[in-house]
Amino acid sequence: MQKRLNIKEVAPNALKAMIGLEMYLSTASISKTTKELIKIRASQINGCAYCINIHTNDAIKNGETNQRIFLLNAWREAEGIFTEEEKVVLAITEEVTLIHQNGLSDETYSNALQFFSEAQIADIITAVITINLWNRIVLTTRLQIGQSLA
Repeated sequence: MQKRLNIKEVAPNALKAMIGLEMYLSTASISKTTKELIKIRASQINGCAYCINIHTNDAIKNGETNQRIFLLNAWREAEGIFTEEEKVVLAITEEVTLIHQNGLSDETYSNALQFFSEAQIADIITAVITINLWNRIVLTTRLQIGQSLA
């Protein structure tokens, strides 16, 4: 693959803004487990090996099980593995990541309101948008596993 730009060198203020989103999310109202599920699932959809590698390792360090990570891309069929709240988060993750299809459906949004406050839903959506941003940076710059983004 052809070497491409280094976002840190070429657009350091853009990288700082992205890190600002991460800093916000570090204090957000959703759990670390939820954040990592979002990051892994969106990265799977986007085919971002770099981010899948980072976030599966982070999830394991945070106590996530291998089984749940292995079944994440089939969460709808993995009976008894994910909580109802996690299923709603994963549905939001998929619908926002694949925004061009139908966007966040009324059904998924209504289901989310059964488990989460509007502030928590805003944090979930922000987490999804943020990892999608990272995926797009990594994929378009062709960053490889083991290389440093920041």
